[in-house]
Amino acid sequence: MYHTYMAEIVDKINNIKNEAIGQILEAKDENTLNEIRIRFLGRSGKINELTKEIPNLPSEKRGEVGKLINDTKKTIDEALCNKQLSMNSGVSSKEEWVDITAPGTPPPDGHLHLVTEAIREISTIFSRLGFHRTRHPEVEWDWYAFEGLNMPKNHPARDEWETFFIENLENKKYGRAVLTPHTSSGQLREMESRKPPIRMINIAKCYRRQSDVSHSQMFYQFEGLVVDQNISITHLKGTLDFFVKNFFGPERKNRIRPFHFQFTEPSFEVDVSCGLCEGVGCRFCKEGWLELGGCGMVHPNVLKNCGINPEVYSGFAFGWGVERNLMMKSGLKIDDIRLLYSNDLKFLRQF
Repeated sequence: MYHTYMAEIVDKINNIKNEAIGQILEAKDENTLNEIRIRFLGRSGKINELTKEIPNLPSEKRGEVGKLINDTKKTIDEALCNKQLSMNSGVSSKEEWVDITAPGTPPPDGHLHLVTEAIREISTIFSRLGFHRTRHPEVEWDWYAFEGLNMPKNHPARDEWETFFIENLENKKYGRAVLTPHTSSGQLREMESRKPPIRMINIAKCYRRQSDVSHSQMFYQFEGLVVDQNISITHLKGTLDFFVKNFFGPERKNRIRPFHFQFTEPSFEVDVSCGLCEGVGCRFCKEGWLELGGCGMVHPNVLKNCGINPEVYSGFAFGWGVERNLMMKSGLKIDDIRLLYSNDLKFLRQF
């Protein structure tokens, strides 16, 4: 008898659910939906009428039937809400159907920023020569930025770097704090932290009060340092040639010109043939040549400041801008460094 009664209850629940869903799908306005809600879910609705029959069931079956009634109530309520939403949005029930097995719309593919790609390429090239990548502070003390590099206080050589000093931050031993104007400060920190032989490439942000087509107030620079016994200009020139041919291409030429840097002796500036005009001359270059940056043999005073005997060891160093080198690559045709930091997606998506 109970089995028959149970079957009747279950049939009633299913019939009520099917009846409610059918009426909801056919409803044309909100008033009809409200009537359906009252008819099935109201205090005197069909669902509550069913709950009154639960006490007549065996105790072990009451929980099962109660759960079935609650699930039915939830299904009807969700159907009412979905129908309400479709009415408000003006979408028919047929248009609401979604195939969840269909593939979604893939997000657009991005790519690394040009500067990041250049940094990775530069690191890879120098790793082939045995250089190890390192990082040193971008907020630096005066000693590492200038004094330890053979530029004492008030020396005119400091003017070239147009430095950003940090107010109210000073160290009794190392002087005032600065936003490092060049990665050359990494030379001192590297020679303090390890003994020769040294082959270092330091890539970091630098800051100078400059802004034009070839300068930015914040830019990346990479600093190379080699210290060992019997290091000469020949090793420096060979390293420069290797980098230029691998980064710019075998058709590009380079040259070194005598110059003066306070922390190298002798000192040179390095030029590469212009990739924009192919050596003819344009607004971006100087008669077909572009300045990569500076280089030279590490000054004996700099070695001494790091506790390295210049009678035993020698070395060379170079410091060049990442963006400047990137702009000189063949085929890019970038003639204003500020474009790299303008966040213009139309420009960046070209590469």
